[in-house]
Amino acid sequence: MTSAGSSFGRLFRITTWGESHGRAVGVVVDGCPAGLKLSEADIQRDLDMRKPGQSGVSTPRTEEDRVEILSGIFEELTTGTPISMMVWNRDVDSTPYDSIRHTPRPGHADLTYLQRFGHRDHRGGGRASGRETVGRVAAGAVARKLLADAGIEVAAHCIEIGGMRSKELPLEYTINNTYSNPVRCADSDAAERMIKRIEEARNAGDSVGGIVEVVAVGVPAGLGEPVFGKLDADLAGAIMSIGSVKGVEIGAGFRSAGMMGSEMNDPIVLRDGSPRYETNNAGGIIGGISTGEPIVARAAVKPTSSISREQRTVDMKEMKEVNISVSGRHDPAIPPRICPVVESMVLIVLADHMLSSGFIGPVMVK
Repeated sequence: MTSAGSSFGRLFRITTWGESHGRAVGVVVDGCPAGLKLSEADIQRDLDMRKPGQSGVSTPRTEEDRVEILSGIFEELTTGTPISMMVWNRDVDSTPYDSIRHTPRPGHADLTYLQRFGHRDHRGGGRASGRETVGRVAAGAVARKLLADAGIEVAAHCIEIGGMRSKELPLEYTINNTYSNPVRCADSDAAERMIKRIEEARNAGDSVGGIVEVVAVGVPAGLGEPVFGKLDADLAGAIMSIGSVKGVEIGAGFRSAGMMGSEMNDPIVLRDGSPRYETNNAGGIIGGISTGEPIVARAAVKPTSSISREQRTVDMKEMKEVNISVSGRHDPAIPPRICPVVESMVLIVLADHMLSSGFIGPVMVK
């Protein structure tokens, strides 16, 4: 018995579908409350942030990525039934993949998919392609609209690409300036260095990775369960489910391993007559439950696996070792385009927890 594992969430549940070079990709969102004002324009705004071909540091594949809502909405209000959304694949060229049909690409899921299912769609990586994230972002846009009514905002930005690190900036400045450049880094000086590093890697037939930070503000205290339903565990799992993400940290994260308890612990103080935390090393979550402070997480994103430099692999038809050079249209650095995807997975988790904790009800019609 095999399963593609394409569903995520409990009360707010999504199922993505489609392949990179298939006819279309999409998602079904189940559990969205009735009465939420929602239109295709709301979804399109988020899809436009992740679509390919937007700059010289992304893939040259050009997709319009126009969303079509097929169900779950009537007169621009959600009905409480499954919301089905679809995006057609228009700019598809599968010919570069014909020559590597039997030679799994290093770093890709080609071999593991074959080992798991015994058969795979070799065109563009099939379900393992970054194109799968179209459905995640469409679903995240629904969650974003749902959470906006609760005063929750989520934003992701690149803090490091190819070893080029941005300086720390005020949260409000970061949120407002992330999309001012193609690498989605609010630090304009670091952005220039990142772009130069990406071009150097591309010219060498290689690629670079980086770190994406995501922040959620306005999240109320009390989300999450104390043991197996921890909010930070769900967030880590959601972010880790994104292809190319190889590590996740919350708050001080791995840095906390080298800190003293007196440094790590966030002092509790009175602010406007209520107990709050003076610092936020915990990243907005303690004991698996949100503290009311901003939630801060970071994702380590590996370099793009498809590179033109020769790499070793095995010809599965001839069963012999060969060298492979991957052609086609690929991002030389994934972090900039993964920002809206990270946002979407955080939004989906928060929507799920807001519903399960009773902060949002099943009907929103006033």
